[in-house]
Amino acid sequence: MRQSPSVLAGIALVIAAVACFAVLDTTTKFVSAGVPILMALWFRYFFQAAATTAVVLPLRGLSVLRTAHPKFQCLRGLLLLLSSLFAFLSLKYMPVAEFTAIGAIVPLVITLLAATALGEKVSALRWSLVVGGFVGTLVIIRPGGENFDWTMLLPLCLVVTNTGFQVLTSKLARTEDPITMHLYTGWVGTLLASAALPFVWTSLPSWSLWGWLVLMGAAATVGHFMLILAYMRTPAATLTPYLYAQIAFAMLGGWVAFAHVPDRWSMAGVLLIAVCGAVGAWLTARESRALSQFNVRPAES
Repeated sequence: MRQSPSVLAGIALVIAAVACFAVLDTTTKFVSAGVPILMALWFRYFFQAAATTAVVLPLRGLSVLRTAHPKFQCLRGLLLLLSSLFAFLSLKYMPVAEFTAIGAIVPLVITLLAATALGEKVSALRWSLVVGGFVGTLVIIRPGGENFDWTMLLPLCLVVTNTGFQVLTSKLARTEDPITMHLYTGWVGTLLASAALPFVWTSLPSWSLWGWLVLMGAAATVGHFMLILAYMRTPAATLTPYLYAQIAFAMLGGWVAFAHVPDRWSMAGVLLIAVCGAVGAWLTARESRALSQFNVRPAES
């Protein structure tokens, strides 16, 4: 089936976005060795919030700040800040590819949440994909193995907070402007991180670290903008399978920057998560297309 130019543009934008996120994670791991984590976290959010405001405010004016759900916007910003904090801590202690793969089980966790907490019907195939994703996570973490320690659990904390963030995002997206959501997320994260800044601020030993911080902020900002542009052009169900390209970019980044190649067991876990996630996303896309065709009404004569 031939894709429309809009769909192809959305796919290209989402692949570019996840490439930016892989650069963000790789740079974060590098920066975490020489910059206090909370200081780097503040810079990442301040850069994104300031850059977004500078671009959006002249075009949209103060009306872009209007929201019907300020409390939920603040909660969403808090959840993403916590996700970023766990991401920064995780990347300090573990390789980029393995971290990215574990973070990719969030859609599978949302499926589990929908079945248990919301009472939605989930097919046997989807249950098998959820189980496969968790098996892949266990293969990477390997509890009880000689390389296992408590830091391997940090990405699971990220999965919990990011799941809450994604669920809340899906609810707000029904009525809220995505640019408004993006602005609030950046500034809520900046303000909350600013509370800790006086206690962690330090002079950096080299100017090059400031350059890496700028690259980190730029990668986050450009990546999120591209993701918004992608979702404005193409349905989310169509784009979701392509998000798993981030795992490949993360493996490339880990190899280029740190000469890290996952061992055989970790590679098996990464591939299992990627396959389960991509198949689950493909099922969602197929179901969405079938539902849209079912709901099409014939034209009245």
